[in-house]
Amino acid sequence: MADPQGFLSIRERELPARRPVPVRLQDWKEVYEEQELGQLQRQAGRCMDCGIPFCHNGCPLGNLIPEWNDLAWKGRWREAIERLHATNNFPEFTGRLCPAPCETACVLGINQPAVTIKQVEVTIVEQAFAWGVLPQAPERHSGKTVAVVGSGPAGLAAAQQLTRAGHTVAVFERADKPGGLLRYGIPEFKMEKAILDRRISQMEAEGTRFRSGVSVGEDIVGSALISRYDAVVLAIGATVPRDLPVPGRQLRGIHQAMDYLPQGNRAVLEPVPDQILATGKDVVVLGGGDTGADCIGTALRQGARSVTSLEILPQPGPERPAEQPWPTYPMIFRVASAHEEGGDRLYAVSTVEFRDDGTGAVRALTVSDVELRDGRFEPVPDTERELPAQLVLLAMGFLGPQGSGLLEQLGVALDERSNVQRDHMFMSSVPGVFVAGDAGRGQSLIVWAIAEGRAAAHGVDAWLTGLESQLPRPVNPTDRPLTV
Repeated sequence: MADPQGFLSIRERELPARRPVPVRLQDWKEVYEEQELGQLQRQAGRCMDCGIPFCHNGCPLGNLIPEWNDLAWKGRWREAIERLHATNNFPEFTGRLCPAPCETACVLGINQPAVTIKQVEVTIVEQAFAWGVLPQAPERHSGKTVAVVGSGPAGLAAAQQLTRAGHTVAVFERADKPGGLLRYGIPEFKMEKAILDRRISQMEAEGTRFRSGVSVGEDIVGSALISRYDAVVLAIGATVPRDLPVPGRQLRGIHQAMDYLPQGNRAVLEPVPDQILATGKDVVVLGGGDTGADCIGTALRQGARSVTSLEILPQPGPERPAEQPWPTYPMIFRVASAHEEGGDRLYAVSTVEFRDDGTGAVRALTVSDVELRDGRFEPVPDTERELPAQLVLLAMGFLGPQGSGLLEQLGVALDERSNVQRDHMFMSSVPGVFVAGDAGRGQSLIVWAIAEGRAAAHGVDAWLTGLESQLPRPVNPTDRPLTV
């Protein structure tokens, strides 16, 4: 185990410092400074090596957290990365982007600040890359071919597992480079794209083939994909955004977040024609989640005059509510790095109307306070007012995968939520066509995407070989919700 008295002698939770706000708003680099390694190891030593490690159950990947906490505390980095990679293909992604449900399930968190699990995770993998994470060439070649459609975390995880199982895997991505939302949805200040490119290079060295700039369903129809490959994995995400059908929605200057953020990411590397910019504008972001925070940080770096974030739910409290006891993931007030950088956050507010500036562009929003009554949000009388806005960004989540095109061509069945139906082995209603990630479970976390990619790969391998899969059985291979 880690330091037997670590949780008694080191009671403070220490994270790497964030770069000063005035400094980081001048660039697109990651916000965190490097943490002193000894401090990180002391934090890993706070792990209690619990008899029942609830952090395992809090993590959809089933990461072996106490084991690699102990190895990190001892400085045994090579062994630590072996235990970490045993369950998680991409800890450099999750260690930066995951909201860490493992930490809210940490037993130490009952009466002390939880172990800094997420930071230990990313430090282990960065130490591993520093001395060289070598490609894992497959020990056998099956002669079977698999097409993975989509190169987000679910598609990448499925592709890496299947390549290592000996199958020939081609990953199709409609964008010009692989990575999906990891590349064009996540801002640079949360994860620099060199981190993604490093892992893609390793996967290519292992034998995974990437076909970027190919829109499956248009450039290649579904029937051609099925006839060419022995199995197909759909990892196309939930890309249909939730809209807001209120008066004035047609006005110029109102955009979906996923039209705005990818342009911001591309512009860091190359000029983007007709880019949506927040420079000198009053910006209103509808939605208080991670995507909304990404919009805030991007708008501030572009020089927005003001940024206001609206959330229809009331502001959460600072402490875990009684109805969400440990070890469940609590709804508490959280401050992302972007929230530190500026802007206002308004809660229990609903948009009534977008107002026209007289030229067909948005100039303001009419908003109203709301309260929850009998399960519905009702406006509070006499609370309507205007918020100035020349740019409005909708970051209200996603409804499901795009139903037209590829899914229609393949003929897969959809469930009542418009997600692709699948069985316990992640196969859709069409034999040989599997689905992983948000396309099957709906919008969710990066850890769920990786877990589902691994689970789908297990099902594909078993189906192709006609035998029990050679891949490790996933911790949570079904589509049931994770309970703790």
